[in-house]
Amino acid sequence: MDTAKWAAFPHENKAFRYPGDKLATAWKKLHRGDTEPLPDEAGILEAWRHFHAGDFAAAVDLAEEAGLAGHAVANKASGIYADYLEESEESKIAIYQAGIQRAEAAIAEWEDDANAHYFHAFLLGRYSQSISIAQALAQGIGGKVRESLENALSLSPEHAEAHTALGLYHAEIINKVGKMVGKLTYGASADKALEHFERALELTPEAPIAHIEYGNGLYLLFGDKRLEESNAAYEKAAKIKPIDAMQKLDVEYAKASL
Repeated sequence: MDTAKWAAFPHENKAFRYPGDKLATAWKKLHRGDTEPLPDEAGILEAWRHFHAGDFAAAVDLAEEAGLAGHAVANKASGIYADYLEESEESKIAIYQAGIQRAEAAIAEWEDDANAHYFHAFLLGRYSQSISIAQALAQGIGGKVRESLENALSLSPEHAEAHTALGLYHAEIINKVGKMVGKLTYGASADKALEHFERALELTPEAPIAHIEYGNGLYLLFGDKRLEESNAAYEKAAKIKPIDAMQKLDVEYAKASL
């Protein structure tokens, strides 16, 4: 992947650098959301260090040097970069497509790797938002996203980011096609959406994204009826002190959205 022209992280990141042993010490806290185990390979650990500091291009380059074993950090770094910092829609789509292929290769190699499945769903979801609804439906993306998220959660039941994403899946389906069709055709329900959002918040109360997506989910499901609660979720996210670059981007997004 050509990362030479990627935009730089636009915020102060000294607090997110985690030099030396500090990364291993903070690992559990940093990865509560994705349950990624501490890597044995030095190159992959270094890629994660760059990810947490917001050096997304360097993270992807190091991950790719490590081969397919670096799939999780390559996919998280490229996905978050495309989501927040890439301005070209064409480049975003190319990043998502490359990540989907990487995740599919990782699933084929390590079927029991929760994050191979999770990032497959994450990147497919982002890709589907970049194309038309008709294209997404024709490619059967919704079913693939759900299957990958359910696989991730069966392998790692405390994967908070997968709970958040599955909550959003249910909420988006109901928002687009309604409760009846959503339930009959896609097995989607508002109750399931809320269960997954609430579980993510239980597991990671200090993760801004858990609050942001809960707020989004409430609005998708209930519209103005629960607008105050949706706004309150964003306010909570905006007040969290970020522990890495991804959380900083989430917090700034929440602040800008209020």
